[in-house]
Amino acid sequence: MTQESGPRAAAFFDLDRTIISGSSAFTFGHVAYNAGLFPRSELLKNLSSAISFHFFGASDEKSELVKDRILNSIKGTNVNDLRNLSAEIVPRLLDAVKRESRGLIDLHHDAGRDTYIISASPIEIISDLATSMRMTGGIGTVAKVTEGIYTGELAEPFCYGEGKAIAIRKLAAANGYPLELCYAYSDSASDLPMLKTVGHPVAVNPDRNLEIVAHQRGWPIVEFGRARKRIITRTSTAVGAGAVAFVTYLLGRRNGRGAAS
Repeated sequence: MTQESGPRAAAFFDLDRTIISGSSAFTFGHVAYNAGLFPRSELLKNLSSAISFHFFGASDEKSELVKDRILNSIKGTNVNDLRNLSAEIVPRLLDAVKRESRGLIDLHHDAGRDTYIISASPIEIISDLATSMRMTGGIGTVAKVTEGIYTGELAEPFCYGEGKAIAIRKLAAANGYPLELCYAYSDSASDLPMLKTVGHPVAVNPDRNLEIVAHQRGWPIVEFGRARKRIITRTSTAVGAGAVAFVTYLLGRRNGRGAAS
């Protein structure tokens, strides 16, 4: 694609079940457990949450519990100890990146848009993952630190639900991104605030509630994976049609002459 003229815009990608398959929380918990930062009980809770998320998607109640559990688990931990885990966590997450997601990110970059991961996972991990994926940046949950130690409290709004929308609006204002020209990709109805914030929302492998809203609003719905690739193009808006054309181009490119992974 050629670079678009006019103001620079951005594309925001949810992480779990959008960029990667499954839950990053379990990967984080498993590595933290092996490093002695999480007790076995926390690992089992993260495994249970990952399984539930895989089959049923996220919910406000579940995500609040995860937030509290993660903050309590890192309370009293040295910041450098957590950052050192990134060297093991990021390669695992990179292995879970979907080829189609990688292709979408590359195409947005080719079109002259900045690209961001936006996730409830810790900012320390998300920033390193975004750098490894050659993306513009990462937006994640920021925990409060005092004298190099996590206090168990949030320094900024939890990067989930409305918190993602707040973060996107703040970043757009700082960088001059016209929100009506920006894209957002997510699988979960919990990200409706984020999707409603931009001019080009796209539902990726959506949970049932997001799929219903996407049909009602004429948003494009994209389902892809190694075993199947399907695009639902039933959309009644120019915004939806434009996003569908963009993703159709990607899948046509992949099915024909291929794309970078």
